[in-house]
Amino acid sequence: MEILNNFSLKNYNTFGIEAKAEQFVAVHSVSELKSILEQNKNQKKFVLSGGSNMLLTKNIEALVIHIDLKGKKILKEDIDYVWLESQAGENWHEFVLWAIEQNFGGLENMSLIPGNVGTTPVQNIGAYGTEIKDTFVSCDAINIENQEMRTFTKEECNFGYRESIFKNEVKDQYIITSVVFKLTKQNHKINTSYGDITAELAKNNITTPGLKDVSNAVIAIRKSKLPDPAELGNSGSFFKNPILLKSDFEKIHQKFPEMRFFDISETEVKVPAGWLIEQTGLKGKRFGDAGVHKNQALVLVNYGGATGQEILNVSKTVQETVFNTFGIHIEAEVNII
Repeated sequence: MEILNNFSLKNYNTFGIEAKAEQFVAVHSVSELKSILEQNKNQKKFVLSGGSNMLLTKNIEALVIHIDLKGKKILKEDIDYVWLESQAGENWHEFVLWAIEQNFGGLENMSLIPGNVGTTPVQNIGAYGTEIKDTFVSCDAINIENQEMRTFTKEECNFGYRESIFKNEVKDQYIITSVVFKLTKQNHKINTSYGDITAELAKNNITTPGLKDVSNAVIAIRKSKLPDPAELGNSGSFFKNPILLKSDFEKIHQKFPEMRFFDISETEVKVPAGWLIEQTGLKGKRFGDAGVHKNQALVLVNYGGATGQEILNVSKTVQETVFNTFGIHIEAEVNII
């Protein structure tokens, strides 16, 4: 394990931002990770996975530890279910496709989400009616301070909408090394509740979709809306969909009766942030080399030479404009570094 100095992170973040790590090391096993943590106890550390959910606004004056743990295996199975373990450095989309090839169900609606498996519980990622918490069993993580391993159960992770214990109570204390999922082997719960999926399936004359059909539909939808980070720097959805109390929403809805919303409980509704941004006229708006994507207003993009600060400035403009227009605050889903 060689520790590199003044290392460029441009190829390690999906925004393609040029930023330097004071020091950088890639680890390929839990034992390597333990050694690095033990040998650099007093040094400031920054954990880097797939680089898909962060915006670098400055150089990182720390030891950047790139989690490159690979491997996946079946822990156990019965007639109906299989328990899969994936190492943290596995690419999420490739893992989803592999599960589908084995006819294991539960992840197909989250096809083509960028990033690696190890960061999926942190954010409780989700798409098209499903979230990680729906199939998550547990994850193993190493304590950065004392290198002790700990298993976090689903209950201990305190999952919420794009939330978990790793973003709150134990933030910056643990590094996830592997994740266990419980997937179906038969009687799959095919979720086509989102209109986009239904329409995509209908377009292809599919009336009784299987796992692969749903995955293909999601991939087609995401490709039509979201730019490929390899071609146009981005981190997928930059903003969370705001959740409002129904009492507050009703007052806003009276002013804007065309506003879209989804009931998520008896007291709360979710409003699509992309719709809010689009209504302000910012969709497709460019500010130098940074901007709002032309096909999906939730996505901020780097047209080539934008700095992280320039993209952050665009995000602030979006937030302020939405608030001034609707009185609704939208939060960034992406981690600002």
